[in-house]
Amino acid sequence: MTGPLAQEIGQLLTQAFTPTRLDVINDSDKHHGHAGHDGRGESHFTVEIESQAFAGVSRLERQRMVNRALGDIPGERVHALAIKARAPNE
Repeated sequence: MTGPLAQEIGQLLTQAFTPTRLDVINDSDKHHGHAGHDGRGESHFTVEIESQAFAGVSRLERQRMVNRALGDIPGERVHALAIKARAPNE
């Protein structure tokens, strides 16, 4: 995590899920010149999160949970967000 948006993503996910592992990876440089790249440097992210909150929850519902926790960030303030959510020991 480096920029202010990456830090905000990390804080929101930490508050919502108390993760045992959390990586917020800024992929924006890989998308320079592509749709959604706005020059701010925080348009595309990958989130890798591990939390007990995801135990027994489907992959789709995990993604919905993360998106809900991030509020207006996905689709409004970030063009693309890849989510890899798992429970511990998966």
